Amino acid sequence: MKEYTTRQIRNVALIGHGSSGKTTLAETMLFLAKVIKRRGTVAEGNTVMDFDEEEIRRKISLSLSIAAIEWKGTKLNVMDTPGYTDFVGEQKSALRVADLALTVIDAASGVEVGTELTWAYAREEALPQMVLVNKMERENANFDKAVAALKETFDAQFLPILLPIGAEAGFEGVVDVLAQKAFIGPEGKAAEIPAEMAEAVENYRSQLIDIAAESDDELLMKYLEGEDLTEEEIVGGLKRAIAARAVVPILAAAGQSMVGVRRLMDLLAEIAPSPADRGPVVVEGPTGEEELPVDDTAPLAALVFKTTADPYVGKLTYFRVYGGILESGATVYNSRAETEERLGQLFVLRGKEQINVDRLHAGDIGGVAKMSAALTGDTLCSKEHVIKMRGPNFPHPLFSVAVYPKTKADTAKMGSTLTRICEEDPTLHWHQEPSTKETILAGMGEAHVETAVRRIKGRFGVNLETRTPKVPYKETITKTAKAQYRHKKQTGGAGQFAEVHMRLEPLPRDTGFEYVWEVFGGHISSSFMPSIEKGVKSVMAQGVIAGYPIVDVKVAVYDGKEHPVDSKDIAFQIAGREAFKEAFRQARPVLLEPIYTFRITVPEEFTGDVMSDLNTRRARVQGMEQAGKKSVIIAQAPLAEMQQYATNLRAITQGRGIYSMEFSHYDIVPGNLAQKIIEEAQREKAA
Repeated sequence: MKEYTTRQIRNVALIGHGSSGKTTLAETMLFLAKVIKRRGTVAEGNTVMDFDEEEIRRKISLSLSIAAIEWKGTKLNVMDTPGYTDFVGEQKSALRVADLALTVIDAASGVEVGTELTWAYAREEALPQMVLVNKMERENANFDKAVAALKETFDAQFLPILLPIGAEAGFEGVVDVLAQKAFIGPEGKAAEIPAEMAEAVENYRSQLIDIAAESDDELLMKYLEGEDLTEEEIVGGLKRAIAARAVVPILAAAGQSMVGVRRLMDLLAEIAPSPADRGPVVVEGPTGEEELPVDDTAPLAALVFKTTADPYVGKLTYFRVYGGILESGATVYNSRAETEERLGQLFVLRGKEQINVDRLHAGDIGGVAKMSAALTGDTLCSKEHVIKMRGPNFPHPLFSVAVYPKTKADTAKMGSTLTRICEEDPTLHWHQEPSTKETILAGMGEAHVETAVRRIKGRFGVNLETRTPKVPYKETITKTAKAQYRHKKQTGGAGQFAEVHMRLEPLPRDTGFEYVWEVFGGHISSSFMPSIEKGVKSVMAQGVIAGYPIVDVKVAVYDGKEHPVDSKDIAFQIAGREAFKEAFRQARPVLLEPIYTFRITVPEEFTGDVMSDLNTRRARVQGMEQAGKKSVIIAQAPLAEMQQYATNLRAITQGRGIYSMEFSHYDIVPGNLAQKIIEEAQREKAA
C-alpha cells in the first residue's frame, strides 16, 4: 500500500442500528475498490469485517473492525461498528478517532433505537455527520419517509444530495445533486437526470448552493452580489459546511445490490473532512492545555483506541496518529505508564489482515503488535514533548455475573485471562467481591457478558460458569449492648484462660470500625489488647447473622480477667471473638443493602410504564428531567431489585431505554426481606 498524507485520509465510522447493513456496505466498498474478488455475506460468516468466531456464530458484528481502502487518490479508513447496544464500547472507540460518522439506516425501517443511540454518541464527540439511507432495493423502502423521520427525530439541517431513482425492485440508480448527473446500476454509469426528478434536483441544488455560500464570507458576498459560484467553490463550500457540522448530507444506496455505493465512495473522497479539515486538537501538555495541529510537523501524538489479546500473536494495539509521523521501529513514550517502548513493524488493517507499512502520517490509523504497557486511552508521544490526549469516553458496566472456574486448571488461569479480556474491552470490568467471596464480571448487558465468557473459552481455553451474583449485603447493629465471655480449657499440660467484658455501640453509616480499651486496674494486661482485637476482626469479616461483613461498630473492652500462667494470645482471641458474637446478637442486628442511583432515559411514551415498574422494585424516584423528547428519571433503588434491569428496561421500552447507575450508599433491609436472606444464608451454610 502506498503512503497517504493527512489531506488524502478519510476516517469514516459506520454507525447505526443492528442489521441496517453496515458490514455488507463495507464488504461492497472493498469489492468495488478491487481489494477482494468475491463478496462475502454476514449470513455465510465469510465477510472481511466479521472475522471473530463469535461474530461468525451469531451472524452479527460484535467488534469494531477497520478496513483501509484506496479510492481515487484517497485512503478511506472505514470503521465498521456493531449495532447492538451492548457493544457500545466498540462504537465509542471508533467515534473517538473518526473524522466523520456515517449513520446507516434501513430504507424500510427508518430511524430505529440504535440510530438514536449512536447518533447521540457521535454528537458527544462533536463529529461531522452524513446519513446513508441503505437497502433501497428492499420491499417497503421509502426514501422520503426515511428523510422525514430523520428530520422529526434529530435537531440538524439535513440535505439530500444523492437521490434514489426508483425504489424496492425498481431501484436502478442514483442522482447526484452535486455532480448534476444520474448514475445507473452497480457500475454507476453516468446518464441524464430523469425528467420527473428534475424539479426535486433543482430544489436541492439551490439549497446546496445556499449552504456552500454560507460556509465562507467571501463566497457569501459573491453569492449575494448575484454572481454564480464555480463547481469548485460549491464543493469546497459544502465540504467546509460538513466539517463545521452546519449540514448533514443524506445519500441513498443499496449495499447488497451495490447500486449507488460507487458514488457514495466518490463523495466520501470528495466532501468528507480530512483530519486536517477538523482543525487542531486540544491536548494536555507540559504547561497545561495546548492546541496540537494535525500535521506531520507537529510533536508526535498517537492515541491508542483499541487493544486485542491474541493467544498466538500476543497483544495488538490500534492507534490513530494525531501529530507527527510514526515510523516502524521508532521509540515512543507512554505518558500514562511513564515508560518508553520500541515499536515493532507498523501495519494498517483490512479486517484481520495486517498490511505492513513503514510509516503513518498525521491523521492515519494503524496498529502494532506486542506493545507491553499500552492500554486503550493511552497517548504515545516523544519523551521530549510529553502530552496526554483524552481517550474514548466509556460508560460504566450495568450487568454483572459471578464467574466460577470449572476445573483446577481453569482456576489457575482465570484471573490473568479476565484481566486480558477486560484490557481489550474497557466496558468489561472484573473484581473479587470480598463480602460474597465471588469473582464478578460486569459488562453492558447479558449478550455482552455472555460473548466475553465464550471468547475466554474460545481464545484462551478457560471454561467459566456464570451465575447471578449474590448481593454484597453487610451487617451492623442499631443499639448498644454488653456481653462477657470466659474461655477456659484445661488439658494435661498448660491450660488456656481468658475472660473478656465487651460493649458494642452503633456508629454512623460508613464510619467503619472503632476499637477502644477501657480496662483499668490491670484486670487484663494491655499486651492482650491486640489479641482481643484480632478475635473481633475475624468475626467482623465473616458476619454473625448471615455471613456478611460487619461495619459501623464501636467495640469497647471495659473489663475481664486473666491467669498468670494460662492466659495467652489464642485464649484472648477466642474470648474476644465469642464476647463480640454474644453482644452483637443482643444489639438488635440488621442487614444493610447497597443502594444505587439510576438515571433512566426513555421516550416520553414509556415514562408511565417505567415508573410503575420502578415502584415494584422498592425504588424511590428523586426527580425527573426533560431531554428533548425524552424523559430522564432519577431514582434510587436497591441493587437486589435491579440486577437484571438492563434486560427488563429493554423489554419495557422496546429497546429504546438506556440508563446509567452509580453506587450511592448502604441502607437497612426491611425486616421481612432480611429474615428471608438470613434463612437462605443459614440453609447454604448447613448445605
